[in-house]
Amino acid sequence: MKSIEEQLARYKSVHLNPKNINTHFIGVPLIVLAVTLMLSTVAFEITMDELFSTQVTLHYTLAMAIFSVVAIYYIFLHRLLAVGMLAYILINLYIAQLFSGTPGLIYIAIGLFVVGWIIQFIGHYYEKAKPAFVDDLSQFLIGPLFLMAEVYFMLGLESELKGRVTSLAVEKRKALEKRKR
Repeated sequence: MKSIEEQLARYKSVHLNPKNINTHFIGVPLIVLAVTLMLSTVAFEITMDELFSTQVTLHYTLAMAIFSVVAIYYIFLHRLLAVGMLAYILINLYIAQLFSGTPGLIYIAIGLFVVGWIIQFIGHYYEKAKPAFVDDLSQFLIGPLFLMAEVYFMLGLESELKGRVTSLAVEKRKALEKRKR
């Protein structure tokens, strides 16, 4: 597994332009919410009989199952960033729960998804670089984590990590630019 520095630097190498980063603060949350809404439409129940002399039924969604695995991945990458990501994931799951059963929810989710991607591609127009996921699909999971790291950095947290990531990202970007020529 690549280190947090390597993952964030790979992502940041094509997200150095402030306009691009700003578009991602809108686009990525829209995409994450859309995916959460879509995955939350697949629900299942687990019933446990005679647990403490009572029947317990647990309600799960596909979003809960997938984001549980993603949260564990984030914990392995960086515990402090994982705390922020867990809060973010829980907020998205809560929003999905609020809107479950809404008529046309899947169409709303698809609309949010498309708008989110359009906003991101506008950002990459300013960046003059293709999105990170084009070369590495794992970057889909790193996008939200990158934004959480940016929030931490803005708050003055994890400044050493910021320095290492930025330095690596600039090196990677120079290598990308050199290959373009």
